Amino acid sequence: MEKRIYNFSAGPAILPEEVLLEAQKDLYSYKGSGMSVMEMSHRGKIFDGIIKQADADLRKLLDIPDNYSILFLQGGATLQFSMVPLNLMPPKNKADYIITGSWAKKALKEAKRVGTVNIAASTESENFVRIPKQEELKLDPDASYVHFTSNNTIYGTEWKTEPEVGNVPLVCDASSDFLHKKIDITKYALIYAGAQKNIGPSGVTVVIVRKDMLDRSQDSLHTYLNYKIHADNDSMYNTPTTFGIYIAGLVFKWLLNMGGLDEMYKRNVEKAKILYDAIDASNGFYKGTTEKDSRSLMNVTFRLPNEELEKKFIEESKKKDFEGLKGHRSVGGIRASIYNAFPKAGVEALVQFMEDFKKNN
Repeated sequence: MEKRIYNFSAGPAILPEEVLLEAQKDLYSYKGSGMSVMEMSHRGKIFDGIIKQADADLRKLLDIPDNYSILFLQGGATLQFSMVPLNLMPPKNKADYIITGSWAKKALKEAKRVGTVNIAASTESENFVRIPKQEELKLDPDASYVHFTSNNTIYGTEWKTEPEVGNVPLVCDASSDFLHKKIDITKYALIYAGAQKNIGPSGVTVVIVRKDMLDRSQDSLHTYLNYKIHADNDSMYNTPTTFGIYIAGLVFKWLLNMGGLDEMYKRNVEKAKILYDAIDASNGFYKGTTEKDSRSLMNVTFRLPNEELEKKFIEESKKKDFEGLKGHRSVGGIRASIYNAFPKAGVEALVQFMEDFKKNN
């Protein structure tokens, strides 16, 4: 078997090796069924067992109560930028959005098509180098909901705790740090995440919605855009992303087997500390792009003294079997995405490369 590289890509991103090997083993004939999960009916008994197990394991990981529905949808987080306001903004037709990066801005753009949007806080004037503080939030107590993005892949910032929003329903785009630690799901009215960063392959979107919020979904909505339709049909209104849900289910099982999300969080803190410590100890050769109390555990962003050195860094890193270290095209620099499945050994190898590169340049 070909050796694996260290994949620092921001998404689609690294998956656990154990998950890939299990999927490989069952790819041709799932559990002796004579067919692949990619080939079987989504309404058949075997797949029914797969999706129900994925639902049960995700509930176990996050202690999700029975008054929440789990939906496995399509269209990525981008479709949720529209589905959230279409379903949740009526009848008041106004909502609060906290702007911490490019994806939050895209969510805002779609919400404005539905109703009045109040920007409760934004750090755009500071180039999104930090997360807003609680006292900066200008919240409307009469808003239909408050929307925030928990982790900002492009800028490398992450909320350490949820914003406090009183009695207003809280909605979160958790695409790039979903399941990186245990959260209190009861603080959220709805939380959604595209799978391709921390859950599984691209194509699946997980939506966890409190059931009372489904009463806001109006019959006048286009059928596929209606959360209530998907909840009533157990994510089976149309053919779901069967293979993607199967892989996500294997990831949920992998997390449970390693000890759950508290253990995952411990590992994530340890990995990120190794890399941030190396950046901070480099005497300015490597410079983090975010304020320290806003640093992401998932996406570590930094710069070198000039763009020529950054280009050289990226080229030489590829010779060491590192992939995906180039920063997002909109901001440049370096970005190491070290999601749940990224191994500690890979972070240590990157730090060694950084030390050697600094010495030679």
